[in-house]
Amino acid sequence: LLFYAAAHGIVLRYSDRRMMVLSGDMPDRVDATYDLRKKQSFIGWIGEAFAVLARDKNRILRVIGPAPREPDVVVEVIIDEAPMRDKMLGYSTRILQLSLVISFITAGLVYLSLQWLMVVPMRRITAAMTAFRENPEDGAHTVRPSGRRDEIGFAQRELAEMQKELRAALGQKTRLATLGAAVAKVNHDLRNSLATAVLASDRLANIDDPEVRKIAPRLFKAVNRAVRLCSQTLNYASGNPERLSISMFHLRELVAEVAAALHTPGAISGMEEDEMNFAETNAGSGVIVGNDVDFAIDVSADRTQLFRVFHNLCVNAGQASAKTVIVGARLEGETIVVDVADDGQGFSGKAREKLFRPFAGSAREGGTGLGLVIAHDIMRAHGGDIELTETGPAGTRFRLTLPQGGKI
Repeated sequence: LLFYAAAHGIVLRYSDRRMMVLSGDMPDRVDATYDLRKKQSFIGWIGEAFAVLARDKNRILRVIGPAPREPDVVVEVIIDEAPMRDKMLGYSTRILQLSLVISFITAGLVYLSLQWLMVVPMRRITAAMTAFRENPEDGAHTVRPSGRRDEIGFAQRELAEMQKELRAALGQKTRLATLGAAVAKVNHDLRNSLATAVLASDRLANIDDPEVRKIAPRLFKAVNRAVRLCSQTLNYASGNPERLSISMFHLRELVAEVAAALHTPGAISGMEEDEMNFAETNAGSGVIVGNDVDFAIDVSADRTQLFRVFHNLCVNAGQASAKTVIVGARLEGETIVVDVADDGQGFSGKAREKLFRPFAGSAREGGTGLGLVIAHDIMRAHGGDIELTETGPAGTRFRLTLPQGGKI
């Protein structure tokens, strides 16, 4: 029994006596005693185990512990440490081998999971980006969102939306380039035709008919404005936009001129002060233009270009079912602040986001949205700006800012 138990002796200790149950060749001394009845921390037992594994010499150990079936009986066993260490090393080797197998399996599963969840989707995104860079207008290379709700899914959706918007923008710019070439040709011929109209309007000014004399100045200004617009378009198409023609003028007179240009046939540009207050347009919407600009406010700007700004804003208001457009201005330091307010139906949320983008910011079906884009570009060219301050069912208000000294 001692041989199979690999022990030198086994002692049972009762409360009143001590009994040697099995005994062989007892060693001369015991090198260490381990009492299992004493509580020791988990970390302590781990330290003892590593100490045994690291020791290369055999020791005689006395191990004391309670009997499993009779807790009142204490069992003492005298054993050699070397055989126990050999068994512990064998057990540790098997645990290490099993751990390596489990680790390889786990690593393989993690690798496959990363490939499926992250690497492959990222490769698809990268391939889509590369293909889109090589041929942005090819819709076959649009990334297809997977419906995932994590960061990769978010990146797929944003990339797909960006590709869609950029492709639409590129297509729009291509169409605009084609349209620009066609418009340049039309403008060239139209400018020649308008030159003939200018000569004819000059002859009308010499006619003695009072009605003709009343209409002729307005006709002459309109034709000259059209000629200049055609010239500016051709210059812009050639890459040489026309320089601003800066002059000093009364802002109130310009607003009155815009109202007269929109007025019913028979109105004249040289209106009296009380006639400048209101002028009804014939834009098909019955818009009333209110001129609340003080005569004391002078503007240093390109009169023709600034005319286009106010004209476009008033026309847009009429197309938005506005009945009244009020133009007011004030001085704030060295800046002229102009408010153009109407009582139309306002802009939708989608239109507000793309308000100053061509063919994108129109609030009505079939509109191009170019009126506000032109106004925005003109104000920026003068060193000023235009912004939408209010819009809704009760109306819309645009605010224009312009340096009082102008931009030369």
